[in-house]
Amino acid sequence: ELTSFGKAMGLTEKSARRLPATPDVLELDANDPGHIERVADELTSRWGRLDGFLHAIAFAPADALGGAFLQTPWESARTAFQTSAYSLKALAAGFLGLMREAGGSIVSLDFDASVAWPIYDWMGVSKAALESITRYLARDLGAFGIRVNCVSAGPLRTVAAKGIPGFDVLASAWGRRAPLDWDIKDPEPVARTVAFLLSDWSRGITAEIVHVDGGYHAMGTDMPAAPPEAADDRPPVSPDEDPPR
Repeated sequence: ELTSFGKAMGLTEKSARRLPATPDVLELDANDPGHIERVADELTSRWGRLDGFLHAIAFAPADALGGAFLQTPWESARTAFQTSAYSLKALAAGFLGLMREAGGSIVSLDFDASVAWPIYDWMGVSKAALESITRYLARDLGAFGIRVNCVSAGPLRTVAAKGIPGFDVLASAWGRRAPLDWDIKDPEPVARTVAFLLSDWSRGITAEIVHVDGGYHAMGTDMPAAPPEAADDRPPVSPDEDPPR
């Protein structure tokens, strides 16, 4: 019988087989220092270096989500923080030996932590910690030519999203406020931004929270049902006249 981690790895391997070239899948529990060390050793033996990695790891127990913020026990809050935020530092430290000579890029997936969201609770707190950890890692790893950035994405209908109670409440808000259309079934805008940040095209960018959310984060309220008319109803002014005041 597979453990829950084994089942997750099986799903990852199944997803990997859908790619044009099937990559190897290595087992890694980011909360287990022994796992990180073994993966670092494996990468060292294969390639001797690591150009970069994407941190796409998040988890919170059920009682750390859903609106019962004041009732969440420390153990659940700690699990959310360790898995969703501290693991970024753990991986950066564990893989530093593979990146310190040639530099590289570390990217993590974020969700706007500048405001309090309904239902998001301790995952929101953990995302705020993730953003802060990004800045501190950028400070300490810049000397090695390693860039560290976050991509703050709008809601996407992923496997992880199924574990967020009331996800549709968050998703529906985007259609009302984001000035650009936001398709929760289309991960490509986020994926392209991650690819850019992992590439050397972004070699001057670090410690950034890059929003890929259709502009939602910058709007103060919902968009009007119809865009304002651009036509000017004022009478035309001839070149020889002063404009009306």
